[in-house]
Formats: sequence, C-alpha cells, structure tokens
Amino acid sequence: MRPRPTRNGSTALPVCGLLIALLLTGMAQAADATFPGKKTDWNGFQRYDFPLKDARGEEFGCRVVTPKTAAKGRPWIWRARFWAHEPQTDVALLKKGFHLVYCDVANLWGNARAIARWDTCYKFLTATHGFSKRPALEGMSRGGLMIYHWAIQRPKQVSCIYGDAPAMGIRPYVKGRKPGSPDLKKLKAWMTAHSLSLEQAQAYTHDALDTARVLAKARVPLIHVCGDADESVPFVEHTAEFARRYRKWGGTIKVIVKKGGKHHPHSLKDPTPIVDFILAAQ
Repeated sequence: MRPRPTRNGSTALPVCGLLIALLLTGMAQAADATFPGKKTDWNGFQRYDFPLKDARGEEFGCRVVTPKTAAKGRPWIWRARFWAHEPQTDVALLKKGFHLVYCDVANLWGNARAIARWDTCYKFLTATHGFSKRPALEGMSRGGLMIYHWAIQRPKQVSCIYGDAPAMGIRPYVKGRKPGSPDLKKLKAWMTAHSLSLEQAQAYTHDALDTARVLAKARVPLIHVCGDADESVPFVEHTAEFARRYRKWGGTIKVIVKKGGKHHPHSLKDPTPIVDFILAAQ
C-alpha cells in the first residue's frame, strides 16, 4: 500500500501502519517497564525484590537482576536456590544481556507449592515483562530438585538446564534405611514436603532419575558440574546414573567432573564452559 499524499505534498503513514507502530512501541515499553519493589545494587547491576502471590493466594518473594542492556529475545537464567552462592555464571550471563531471576522456594523441595510459585513467577515475567518463554534453569545441590521437577512438567518452557552437584532424587538417600535410622533426621523435611513415609520414599519414582525422559524427548540440553568425591550428593548415585539414563533416552547431557572434588565449592572458577553451553542453547 502506497502512502497517500497530504495537501502539502508530504506522505502520510497509512492508518493501519500507524496503529501497528504504536502497538509495537507500547509492547517495547511494557517489556522495559521498571520492576516493582525495593531497588538495590548487586555486583554492579540493578536488583529488584518484590512479592507475588501464587494461584493459592500464598505470597512469596521474588528477585530480578537486570543487565545493562537486555539481549535480543530477553533471555534469562533462573536460579532455584542458594542465592548469590558462587555467582560467577550469573554475573557472566548478566554481562551477556541475560536477566537473573530468583524466587523463594526454600524448604519446599520441589513440591506442588514450589511449582505453583514458579508458574506464577514465569507468567509474570513472560506476560508482563516480555521475557523469553524458554529460560535457562540453574540448580545447585537441592536446587536440582526444583529445576527438574518444574522442567519435567513444563518441558517446552525450558531452553537448557545447568545442574551443579544437583540432588536428583530421594531414593538413593533412603535405600536400605530402617525406621529410626539417625540419617533419616536429615531427610525429614524432604519427606514431609512430599507427604512421603519411609516406605513410600523408598519406592518413589517421581524424581528426575525416573521421569526425565520427557526432557530428552523435548531435546532439552543439560550440563552438570560435579565433584566425583561429593559426600553430600554422591556422584555415582546421582549425576552419573542420571546421565546414563538420559543418554539412553536419547537426550544430550554434558558432565564436567572435578576430579577429587567434594560438594563444595560449587561451580567453576572460570565459568566459561557453563556460560558457552547456555548461550548455545538459546
């Protein structure tokens, strides 16, 4: 459609084109809207802390750190637990234009309440702020439960997963345990969060060790960073066994093994391999 000439000889943008331009401008402004809540500095970036309410009406805390300039498509890294612990990957991605997101799911161990909170946060960020609909997920230690439980229910809403010495299921911890075992005290909160008795926990097949086939089918790439001498999340029973199964299901997983490494420290001093993996998945 050719622009109509005006009385002074200039051309006017067709009405439909003008409306589209205004709509796109409004969408861009909405995507760049300032986040609510308290604003502070975090490693040289702007951090916002604010509450949200999930579908059950329960209020929980959320946190967003914004890059200097958002990358195309507004990608983001979603950290499940242990805010600011070994943050080198998060900081590197902020420098690449990613947003960094965290919401409080402490002591929920990836249960239904935790999933509901993440669903609320996801909807808020994608619908209100134009974030990518496929974030990268990051989980350290028990944070592995959260990222995998959510991803397995929402496989099309994940670009990739970065697990750092992640706990992949409860069964390895309760295998062979008897009622009254001192070791069960450490697992009480986990079992309570999922309403599991010891017998039920020993037969539990709803963790990623058994249910991640859906992620393999959806071609979600995974990367794990682990120490092979991990005393808290044994490498052989968690990541090694999970990786074997994930590859058997047709999935892609990269495992970086820190020889002789224990549970701490997490991450890598130079996070480049992790960052490159996440960038390639976008």
